Amino acid sequence: MDLNALRLFVDIVDAGNLSAAARKLKMTRANVSYRLKALEEELGVQLLRRTTRHVEPTPVGAGLYEHGRNILGEVAAANALISNMGKSLQGHVRLSVPTGLGHSLLSPLLVLFKQRYPDITLDVVFDNRVHNLVSEDVEVALRIISTPPDSVIATEIGEVDWIVCASPVYLAGHPAPQTLTGLQGHAFVCASPEGQKLKATGTRHDGGDGAVTREQVVLEPTLTSENFAFLKEAVLAGLGIGFFPIYAIGAELDSGALVPLLSDYRISVFGSKLYMLTMPNRYQTLATRYLLNFLKTELQAVWPRLRR
Repeated sequence: MDLNALRLFVDIVDAGNLSAAARKLKMTRANVSYRLKALEEELGVQLLRRTTRHVEPTPVGAGLYEHGRNILGEVAAANALISNMGKSLQGHVRLSVPTGLGHSLLSPLLVLFKQRYPDITLDVVFDNRVHNLVSEDVEVALRIISTPPDSVIATEIGEVDWIVCASPVYLAGHPAPQTLTGLQGHAFVCASPEGQKLKATGTRHDGGDGAVTREQVVLEPTLTSENFAFLKEAVLAGLGIGFFPIYAIGAELDSGALVPLLSDYRISVFGSKLYMLTMPNRYQTLATRYLLNFLKTELQAVWPRLRR
């Protein structure tokens, strides 16, 4: 069997349909379909069941896919071993990071990584979506979510503390809310919820008996954006109350430029933990493994200092 044909088949299964595979491979859909048909005719079996939107491996196709992933991984490992003999660490890694975390914390870490491994090419995407890593051709993604998707391998970095805050300018004209539901009477600035209402959940201890009260409130922001730097400027200017992860506003809290609110609550908005996500069954190059180890080590070292 031709190795290129096997690689094409694996890429089609990974992508989920012929059109997505064609985009990834920079080929026409017709060419992908022709080459797949030629492979099936060569083997004398049907490998995929096709629908209008998806492809699904037949039992034979599923077995070939598993073997193909392993074979291609071993070939890639052998090529990396040969190409890196006597050379510095090389390779290409596509990394997706949340915008706020990327600008406030990850940027200096990624600069340090590049200084340490100058021959590794990094392609860094700033994106808040929990998207399909295969279709976006992403090797590593960092995401703040409560529960990672079943389709990925998730490494927990740590819990995320969300802070409700406002500027002294805003609080001079608006009484500070005392409860989570009290936020509904205020102008609100936050990241954009994806196709759903913004729900904030808060827990707090009542009295000395250890009882915990859980509250949830639905909010309608007056200003939204995917750019956390812009949102922070808006809250600093007194345009409303904001929700931020503590790592994004630590300096402003220390200086008094932002005032924390509802400090007796533990708030969860867009996600409660930071995870590092990778795809199962995808061969990890040496460059990818070095980046994963670097990020895990560096982030877990600083994360305890970013807790309330």
